[in-house]
Amino acid sequence: MRSARDGLDDLALALRAHGGTVAELVQDGGGGGDGRPGAGGGDGRPGAAQLAAAGPRATRAASEYELLLEMILEGARLHYGPARVVRTDDPDLALLVGDQLYALGLERLAALGDLDAVAELADAISLVAQAHAAGDRELAEAVWEAAVMTVGWGGGEELEEAKQLARAGDSRALEALRSASRAAAS
Repeated sequence: MRSARDGLDDLALALRAHGGTVAELVQDGGGGGDGRPGAGGGDGRPGAAQLAAAGPRATRAASEYELLLEMILEGARLHYGPARVVRTDDPDLALLVGDQLYALGLERLAALGDLDAVAELADAISLVAQAHAAGDRELAEAVWEAAVMTVGWGGGEELEEAKQLARAGDSRALEALRSASRAAAS
């Protein structure tokens, strides 16, 4: 399985090829493991995008799923920090470029015709924003983990119930999301 570092290298290449402001903000040497979903590390371990791309839902275009998930995860990191590949000290620019990366990733996913995954990631973006607004970074990370695993491995009723708990601000949401993520990968 590819490493998180491989995914970040591919993300940097794709964003440079895209051009514009996002290309100008790409910096080498990003990444590293910080324990957050999608962080991976320089030690050869896979990150969230690599794990999802290895799932049965992503096998027809694994490298494309990996790249678009890296884009979306980087978009979230530009909103909530710390970014791995795209760097700016301007918080307003970080938000705009983060939105651009969300859009680029979702556009690539829609081009694959995976509308279920588009809906899943749109839910995740909304729930992550809600969790961060409530100051619950741990819940935001659990939302991403569950969403990314669902894109690669499929979801189900357990995930839908967990998302409803998160929307309602229920304290059981964190464990329910973690459980749904484990169930998706099994």
